[in-house]
Amino acid sequence: MLFTQAPIVGDVALRKRGELEGESPRSAASYPAVSEEIVRILSIIPSASLVVAPDGTVLRASSRSLTLGIVNRSMIAVPDIAEIVLKVANDGSPREQVLRVRRPPLGRELLEVQVRIAPLSSGAILVLIDDLAEERRVDAVRRDFVANVSHELKTPVGALSLLAEAVLAAANDKKQVEHFAEKMQAEATRLGNLIQDVIDLSRLQSDDPMNRPELLETEFLINRAVEEVKTLAGGLGVEIIRGEPEASVILGDQGQLLTALRNLLTNAISYSAENTRVSVTAREIDGIVEISVKDAGLGIPSHDLDRIFERFYRVDPARSRGTGGTGLGLAIVKHVCQNHGGEVTVWSEIGTGSTFTLRIPSYAPMLDDSLASREFTVDTLTVVKGKNS
Repeated sequence: MLFTQAPIVGDVALRKRGELEGESPRSAASYPAVSEEIVRILSIIPSASLVVAPDGTVLRASSRSLTLGIVNRSMIAVPDIAEIVLKVANDGSPREQVLRVRRPPLGRELLEVQVRIAPLSSGAILVLIDDLAEERRVDAVRRDFVANVSHELKTPVGALSLLAEAVLAAANDKKQVEHFAEKMQAEATRLGNLIQDVIDLSRLQSDDPMNRPELLETEFLINRAVEEVKTLAGGLGVEIIRGEPEASVILGDQGQLLTALRNLLTNAISYSAENTRVSVTAREIDGIVEISVKDAGLGIPSHDLDRIFERFYRVDPARSRGTGGTGLGLAIVKHVCQNHGGEVTVWSEIGTGSTFTLRIPSYAPMLDDSLASREFTVDTLTVVKGKNS
């Protein structure tokens, strides 16, 4: 597990008490020391873990705690957890509690967490946080997923069976055999795509993006995703335009984020007319990185916008079959965003086109000068940069 210093994304309400009272920031030397032994132990614990000073300043934060948004501007971003930490700091008694809280920074998702807090001999406070709802949520999703997949697999398998019978019946007609063989090849490709999307979505629903955390530059993600869909765009006569480079960084899983962005680009290209453009832009607003993919395609009816991220939902089933769509691409995008504490939004108008936007919390390094001299941590973070960096 990655174990690092906390990022800064801004949270006035949870500044350390000394600052609220008008005192000058404390020096790095005045904070409790965190031994290397403690850091090594916490680096292998699956829980989201924090080491906090008595005034609430986060001294160490695991990658899992960053992903859940627990840390914000070197402070605990969840008021209920911060309150328990202060109680432990005041009386020195360990506490354990189950809480239902909104996941920072967007607050779109409810977390059910078990919080365990205890003082350390150094004067620091240890905080361990476990997401209790995750296992229950995954089990429920898997049950529904198996039922949906079973139904969806029947269509291409049934089509292959009928086409095989047609080939046998037309064995003496070369043109008919070739025609049905091409149809069989198309259905086999569609079946293969469906199976791959099923595998990808299944992994997303049970995978923690912080098992393989990286600091990823936004420009790198865009460059890689565009390169992977360039052949498809060229074959369909669609031009991909990139906006100005954005110097923002995301802490997350490279494979998952690339899959989400690639899926959005593939959809935009597949549903665009020949000689049109698909644009990719990025910006950072209030600690949120927004990557937008805009097309000039057919657009999506307003009554379908609330459902397009559902598994196997298709706005135009006939068009989806023609483009090889499985109905899982946008569901995968949604799960990737949720895994990284973000969301995906869509704007669309019939005859004008659609814009899909990934909104993922950004990662910012420690900027507090009073803490800048503290040692980094167990693992060194290296930013994966774009070509133009």
